[in-house]
Amino acid sequence: MMKEILTVANKEFHDGLRNRWLISITVIFAVLSIGLTYFGAAASGTVGMVSLSTTVASLASLAVFLIPLIALLLSYDSFVGEQESGTLLLLLTYPLSKTQLLLGKFLGQGSIIALATLLGFGASAVLLFVQTSNTDIITTFGMFIMSAILLGLSFTAIAYTISLVVSEKSKAAGFALIIWFLFALAFDLALLALLVSVDQGISQQGLTQLMMLNPADIFRLINLAGLDNSDVNGALAIAIKSSLSQGQLISIMIVWVIAPLVIANLIFKKKNI
Repeated sequence: MMKEILTVANKEFHDGLRNRWLISITVIFAVLSIGLTYFGAAASGTVGMVSLSTTVASLASLAVFLIPLIALLLSYDSFVGEQESGTLLLLLTYPLSKTQLLLGKFLGQGSIIALATLLGFGASAVLLFVQTSNTDIITTFGMFIMSAILLGLSFTAIAYTISLVVSEKSKAAGFALIIWFLFALAFDLALLALLVSVDQGISQQGLTQLMMLNPADIFRLINLAGLDNSDVNGALAIAIKSSLSQGQLISIMIVWVIAPLVIANLIFKKKNI
């Protein structure tokens, strides 16, 4: 079983290389990461890292919009696109189960996102470490990169679910953008509206539980939990004081990777090609 999965993963990874996905994503992450790190405080007349907390808070605020969008764009047509072109039916004529095909695609495309995230954001971490020799940079950026990879994988799995539910590539693209808008923008706006509109307010625990329904917010909490609260505001500042540890938040993020993948697999098994 593993041989078939790795074969599909290898194909998907090399397809990503040919389509310049890996290079493009890596360059985007590296340029934005290094740019924010060194020039984020240029407006105040300084160049370079002001503080590790400010740098990570800025990177997390950027990545929470960028990574889900890139993951969705990379994966939204993984199945419906191949179904339209007829290659999906051809793939299933090989001694390959639908689960193996799904996992192979996930491993291959997930590797592109993981490697691009590691190289792109890792570049700024290495430069900062060489410049300052602060060991906290490696630890903090290590957590940031790991959680960023999980964020990308969760939206890749969500994209697979979309790709298997719809019948046309154009519809998959539309739903992918809607999902991105809901998770990256609308969800937090709804939380803020809820905080303002409820007379008695929402308890700290209640707010945190609501934020667990959004992988983008979990990503923010993972990276901002250990930072100076002066760098964080809004609903996050309240939720950060919750009792959930970084380990628990990482575990919930892993659930956000596995659950959509399981749902996508169930849909794929019942789908008539």
